Amino acid sequence: APGVFQLASLLVELDTSDEVSQILCADALYQLGRGEEAHRLLLLALSRNPQRAPVLARLALLQLKKGFVHDGNQLLQRVMRTGDTSCLLPIMDIFQDEDRKLMQSHCRLQALSILKSQQED
Repeated sequence: APGVFQLASLLVELDTSDEVSQILCADALYQLGRGEEAHRLLLLALSRNPQRAPVLARLALLQLKKGFVHDGNQLLQRVMRTGDTSCLLPIMDIFQDEDRKLMQSHCRLQALSILKSQQED
């Protein structure tokens, strides 16, 4: 993670508008336990492209990790509305085990809640 962070930081310095480098840098910061810095970098990337599913999904995890369930839900709903949920599976490989379990259980509970409400209707 430290080497990836250094490389991604250099790439971001070369081209501050390169979203892929910003995401790579945010992932490295997350792996280094620097979630707040990753959060700020992802918000910057999101400001340039508000419907970018990979950025939204990463921000959702960071919000859930902080205990902000409502914010995490809203971000996950935005991912769903983009129609690009294919980003979720590769992102799960980046998450640490405890965070992966948090995201999986949260998504599962939300899906069950949606199904239950549809059955009641």
